[in-house]
Amino acid sequence: MSRQREVQDHYFRLARKAGYVARSAYKLIEIQEKHGLIRPGDRVLDLGYYPGAWLQVACQAIGPMKHGGCVVGVDLQPKPSARPRFCDDRVLAIEADVFALTAPDLLGTADHEADGGQPSPPLFDVVLSDMMEATTGHKPTDHLRSVALARRVLDLLPEVLAPGGNLAVKVFDGEQYRSFLDECKAVCASVKSFKPKASRAVSSEMYVVGKGYAPRRGR
Repeated sequence: MSRQREVQDHYFRLARKAGYVARSAYKLIEIQEKHGLIRPGDRVLDLGYYPGAWLQVACQAIGPMKHGGCVVGVDLQPKPSARPRFCDDRVLAIEADVFALTAPDLLGTADHEADGGQPSPPLFDVVLSDMMEATTGHKPTDHLRSVALARRVLDLLPEVLAPGGNLAVKVFDGEQYRSFLDECKAVCASVKSFKPKASRAVSSEMYVVGKGYAPRRGR
């Protein structure tokens, strides 16, 4: 067995034993352990959640029900018929196209009042994106598609991510990777590139981790 296949099987076995629906759970676990993006009681938006492993990890990270918080997942795939293990009533899955989403679709019912007594939807504290179209095997094409999805995440941030919030976005490495990093640095106090051990060694996938979101004026 090749070293790469051995690593893949290792995380597959770990996920099955732990009750996660996919090995990708360990990618977010590593991101969380390294960067601490999600805190107890946070409101988390998970774009491209299917089959739900990141929903599971995010729900664990926001802590017991007494802390509050929520996890909202969005994907083109129909939501699972059964709630995954570790996901409680604070987890909501939405079937939608990220390019057709609007802030009201995501923010839901307001739970606090804005100045002047008008309802104000609470923003998310963390935005996660593990989105990717089916790969073609042509690396430049797959890279550009991943960048388009990642930039859509940035487009949504001003309306959905609270100032000071955190994000983690998957992007395939390639010619536009550095420019995407710069775009993230323009709106985050800290930006890091991270490749989890659970990622396939041959994969060009990277995760851009941003902390301390500060939306630019005029956006």
